Amino acid sequence: MPSANYRTLLRTSGAFSFFLAAVIGRVGLAMTALGIVWLVHARTGSYGAAGLVTGGFAVADAISGPQLGRLIDRFGQTRTLPWILLAHAAAVALLLTGAAPDLVSGFLVGATLPQLSALAAARWSALLSGERAAALPRAFALEALANGLSYLAGPALVSVLGAAGRPGLGVLLAAALVVGGGLALAAQRRTAPPVASHAERRGAGRALRRAAFARLVGIGLALGVFFGAMQVSVTAYAVGRGTPDAAPLLYAVSNCTNLVGGWAYGARRWPGSPMRQRAVAAVCLVVACLPLTFLDAPVPLAAALAVTGLAVPVLLILAAVLTQATVPDAVLTQAFTWLNSATAAGAAAASALAGRAVDTAGAHAGFAVAAAATAGMALLSAPGARREAGAHADRAGQEVAGGRP
Repeated sequence: MPSANYRTLLRTSGAFSFFLAAVIGRVGLAMTALGIVWLVHARTGSYGAAGLVTGGFAVADAISGPQLGRLIDRFGQTRTLPWILLAHAAAVALLLTGAAPDLVSGFLVGATLPQLSALAAARWSALLSGERAAALPRAFALEALANGLSYLAGPALVSVLGAAGRPGLGVLLAAALVVGGGLALAAQRRTAPPVASHAERRGAGRALRRAAFARLVGIGLALGVFFGAMQVSVTAYAVGRGTPDAAPLLYAVSNCTNLVGGWAYGARRWPGSPMRQRAVAAVCLVVACLPLTFLDAPVPLAAALAVTGLAVPVLLILAAVLTQATVPDAVLTQAFTWLNSATAAGAAAASALAGRAVDTAGAHAGFAVAAAATAGMALLSAPGARREAGAHADRAGQEVAGGRP
């Protein structure tokens, strides 16, 4: 059975422990931004103020993520993560107590947010090296499933607490999960990726400036634009039809097929190289997104959203696979955080761009922004596949020359 493949993967020595720790922390990460919205709105009575603080949080997270990843690559997860978590706990305390302006506290919370998904991906890369590397796509699919479930459960939990009049408890619980999961991850020294030498890091850093990795970052940015535009457009579509309660249902359709798509991709091996698979997935997303620009009836629109949900996790999984294939281990955590930051930056920019498009020409104009982003992904995925394959081969050759299996 396909699920047995995932079970076998988690039976790999040390895998289940760090996977569970990262999942716990990620539920907290998924709660943090929405928890800030609830807390600041309860404190000020203004959604504008809440949005400003949450925007500062998101910008700080996007900027600091690669820098934290660089520190972790240099000193290791075990040494670095506890200090990041301590700083994060202090920033959350500032926000909860009001000891600093909310905008400052929100910025600090974002700047100290640990990149647990990148840390887990780096551990999988170290654990499944050599002859076991063929299982990496399934491991990254498992990570995508965990991420999807976290972003289903986390916002729902913090919304329940906020609606009950306990927004501070939601933020506190989010921080507790992040810190608890992060400390549990840091305590697992056996599966932590080894720290590279200074000479290895200096040489490996050049890979982050090469065209193959720049293309991955560009695709991540376009995917973030897609996410941000879809959030605004689905809401605008439901409100414009006078049925705002339909928005959560439309989101649920896409989220559920997202989980199905990630599970199905990791359940088996697919023909073709990862670069070719990425190009196919990007084209499928374009085809699925185009009908959203003109469909009016809810059921056909929901069906189109369902198809987009199938393609998105495949692109996320392949981004991790190709990053691992083209970037040396010495800077791998930093590379994963760059992808996360690019996606976050794209989502933030798209929220404003799609919002302006919706105000001007309605929800279908917002969907057009999302469709344009998917077209950009397809264009970035099509050329350069041969060069990326060459980069993969170069990396493999460097590892063999360096004595790795």
